[in-house]
Amino acid sequence: MKKKIDQTLLELWLGILAYGVVFEIVLLFFSRNPAYSIGLWIGAALAVAGAFHMWWSLDRGLDLPEKEAVKSLGAQNIIRYAVLVTVVGVLACTDFANPIFTFCGYMGMKVSAYLNPLIHRLRAGKDEREISDGTAL
Repeated sequence: MKKKIDQTLLELWLGILAYGVVFEIVLLFFSRNPAYSIGLWIGAALAVAGAFHMWWSLDRGLDLPEKEAVKSLGAQNIIRYAVLVTVVGVLACTDFANPIFTFCGYMGMKVSAYLNPLIHRLRAGKDEREISDGTAL
């Protein structure tokens, strides 16, 4: 496994955290229920962990032959969604956190993926036209 975190993964994490902060500000404007905020940050933590797991499984799976790679990536995808469904299910059965806001927090991974080119440009700055991984802007 690589020792250095991939720049795209780092940018995805930054986007997830930025989404969580913006969502939290809007959430606090409308409601001060702590279960909503706890649910949101549980979802954001799941998104960060899910992004890492996706990066790890792709990094590992792409070194395998085609048939094993398809099986491995499919199994890893099922594991990721099983964890999400289990956590949301447990939260639905308890009053600890709101499962809907947990799902909203998890959707930060999707929003971050769409905003990745913007985050990439912001990290590169105005003067730099390239990031250390060689990606040109």
